Amino acid sequence: MNNPLIKLFRSKIYTALILLVIVLCIGVLGYRFISGFSWIDSVYMTVITITTVGFGEIEPLGVSAKIFTIFLILASVVIVGYAISIITEYILSRNNFEDIKKRKMQKKIDSMHDHIIICGYGRNGKQAATKLSTYNKPFVIVEKDKEVIEKFKEDDVSFVHGNANEDKTLIEAGIERASTLISALPSDADNLFIVLSARQINSELTIISRASQDTSYQKLKLAGANNVILPDRIGGDQMASLVVVPDLVEFIDNLGIVGERNINIEEVKVDQLYDATNTKTIRELDLRRKTGCTVIGFKDTKGEYIVNPEADTKLVTGSKIIVLGRPEQIEKLNSEYNIEQEA
Repeated sequence: MNNPLIKLFRSKIYTALILLVIVLCIGVLGYRFISGFSWIDSVYMTVITITTVGFGEIEPLGVSAKIFTIFLILASVVIVGYAISIITEYILSRNNFEDIKKRKMQKKIDSMHDHIIICGYGRNGKQAATKLSTYNKPFVIVEKDKEVIEKFKEDDVSFVHGNANEDKTLIEAGIERASTLISALPSDADNLFIVLSARQINSELTIISRASQDTSYQKLKLAGANNVILPDRIGGDQMASLVVVPDLVEFIDNLGIVGERNINIEEVKVDQLYDATNTKTIRELDLRRKTGCTVIGFKDTKGEYIVNPEADTKLVTGSKIIVLGRPEQIEKLNSEYNIEQEA
């Protein structure tokens, strides 16, 4: 952990251990050279003296050895007591810190609205989280593996520890206030159960599920998933495309994210561009001249897409446009129309 309080306790523990080692060494050397005991007898006498177990001496002690033993007992009582108190305080503080951090995390999640819930932090879950982070989309990860959470929780990622199959866990992740759920578990049966539970809790939720088998596609759709992704099919199609049209695939890949915050393509709500009560066309909006971005797609209020829409296409309230441009042009678009990226 990177918490300063935990680091302080650890440094105190190291100090206590060093003091114990020093006392042990002094005791062994003292009995060895003052009383003339063998090394093993010196170690034995030192241990029973430090731990105050009350065993008798190996041999009667002389005056100097008795005086040495008195000071060794007094020193060891103080140091051992200090070590025990520090270790106890560390354990209690660690538990308290974990509880405080968990409550703080839950408070953060409770304040979220229209966020995304990712069930499972495997390969697909991590990729989804990376993409969402680049677009500044708020998200919560539901993961049942405590080790995974311990490994990545310092990355300022919101985690809920629990089984995503349980309604209680989904509610802790804020499913009632969420906009989207991504079920990225490796088991199709688990994903199916999550989709059913999520759709029952939040009927307005957009649900995207992973599927391993083609036969699971229709079942997940019937259960309530808006989109079902088959990673194996996508991977195979991608590899075949690299053989058939390699340059086109490479170009399409570069339309996504080529680096941190380097975004080449963006979906924008028409309402963010102007007062849509006075309907404009793509030509009248003139984004190409103002920002350098090109409109390559249009999504109407029914959710239907038009690729490469005509310049006379009317931009009505509730519709969206997909624009293409270099990162600096996308940035200019956002600043020109005060389009705020969601945090």
